[in-house]
Amino acid sequence: MSNLLTMTNPWIAALSAIFLWWFSTGIILWRVRRADNEGHDAHLWSVLLGLPLLLAGIVGLMETLNDTSAVGAYLAFLSALAVWGWVELAFLSGVITGPNTSVCPAGATLPDRFLRAIGTILWHEVLLIALLAALVILSQDAANIFGLWTFAILFFARISAKLNLFFGVPRIHTEFLPRPLAHLASHFRRAPMNWVFPLSVTALSYASYCWLERAYSATTDGALIGFTLLSALTLLALLEHWFMVIPLPDQKLWRWMLPERKPQSHGQPQPALHTTLKETPHGL
Repeated sequence: MSNLLTMTNPWIAALSAIFLWWFSTGIILWRVRRADNEGHDAHLWSVLLGLPLLLAGIVGLMETLNDTSAVGAYLAFLSALAVWGWVELAFLSGVITGPNTSVCPAGATLPDRFLRAIGTILWHEVLLIALLAALVILSQDAANIFGLWTFAILFFARISAKLNLFFGVPRIHTEFLPRPLAHLASHFRRAPMNWVFPLSVTALSYASYCWLERAYSATTDGALIGFTLLSALTLLALLEHWFMVIPLPDQKLWRWMLPERKPQSHGQPQPALHTTLKETPHGL
């Protein structure tokens, strides 16, 4: 009985979402850093050995489509995170990225910069769009679509974050970028503000309000837990956007758990990531 009460407690659901956000991000960063230090084919092996995570996520999403219980909401949420986590691991490992792996030239125009930036992440974004489209099709007339909503929140929050990094924000962390993605830093910009940021935080704030309102008016345990999880996840995405502006040491949340980066043992020395960032004093 106590276990059931715990599963249906919205505060436990919110804390669970926060922990999963922190832990899943940390474990991916840890694995990528380890692969960086191991060299050779370590990144590829990380992705291949992580395939069971992708499979478990897909199976979980399929099995929970008609489960309207609180447990079903949790499992759908976890399954979407599993699929998303594998795709992010594949991206950060440099296995599924894009055709452009070169540094952005300093004098590139805005349209050229945009095309180059799209090229660095193209295959990854195509995969995410395909997965989201598949979830939309599979979730038609389903009783439990919290897995779809979870994936959709992660997808649109990611697009928003990438646009803000492209147009320019005051605070950009590049210390977590792995070696296969070192060129990405050249496509970021530092700027006091950009026109996308107010739209991003407004949209995420409104989405958070909508999820919270639905959680408050929920009539079943499954709906209460599901909308609480979505609320927490959206608020975390909103917080991540504010971390781009507010001078808080958010990188310390994960820095302590990562191994020290070893110097490259062969090839040309890699330039410090922060030196490739471009300054745009007035934004775009």
